[in-house]
Amino acid sequence: MTVFKIDPEFVINDEDALRGLFPATHALAALKSRDFLDAHAQAFIRRSPFLCIGTQGLNGKADVSPRGDPVGFVKILDQHTLAIPDRPGNNRLDSLANIIANPSVGLLFIIPGFDDTLRVNGQASLVTDPDLLETMRVNDRLPRLAIVVRVSEAFLHCAKAFRRSHLWDPAHVQDRTEMPSLMKMLLDQTTGVPSDEDAMRKLDDGLEEDYKTSMY
Repeated sequence: MTVFKIDPEFVINDEDALRGLFPATHALAALKSRDFLDAHAQAFIRRSPFLCIGTQGLNGKADVSPRGDPVGFVKILDQHTLAIPDRPGNNRLDSLANIIANPSVGLLFIIPGFDDTLRVNGQASLVTDPDLLETMRVNDRLPRLAIVVRVSEAFLHCAKAFRRSHLWDPAHVQDRTEMPSLMKMLLDQTTGVPSDEDAMRKLDDGLEEDYKTSMY
């Protein structure tokens, strides 16, 4: 594949140049942002089983991580504060380490079947308060910590991206078998894929079994 190089002549380097490319935003888009979770934002969060959290470390390295659980897994502590349980993962801790370095986070809440989303920005803390963690117990297991976010901005986001992507349209569901399994791709990227198909199948089955036993 040929290496792509950006022509500096076509790079936007300042906000005035950026805004000159677009019409001015309309009043509703500017006014919709709140610095607290109103009734609609709270209702949206209580229905959401999935969010993405964006973080950034002091070195400028950015990360986006998915978080999912049963509906209502994000706890609304008050109009300005929410808490996200941290469930078992691969222990890279990218998002959590970033929060220690730089507490600014961005959240995108998604509800299956909804084309609109909720965006929340704020300052995050990593909290091990046992009383809070107890409210997040699932299958008799507690999270090790919670990400507590002090909300600075919350607003609903329109449906254009989801409608362009046809994300919830059954006619656009793709066949997972058209790509290798996750385990096979990871091995291909790291230690190499075993030539024995039975060995590969056992590794795939092992991952599925791990999902069953280590979700919480």
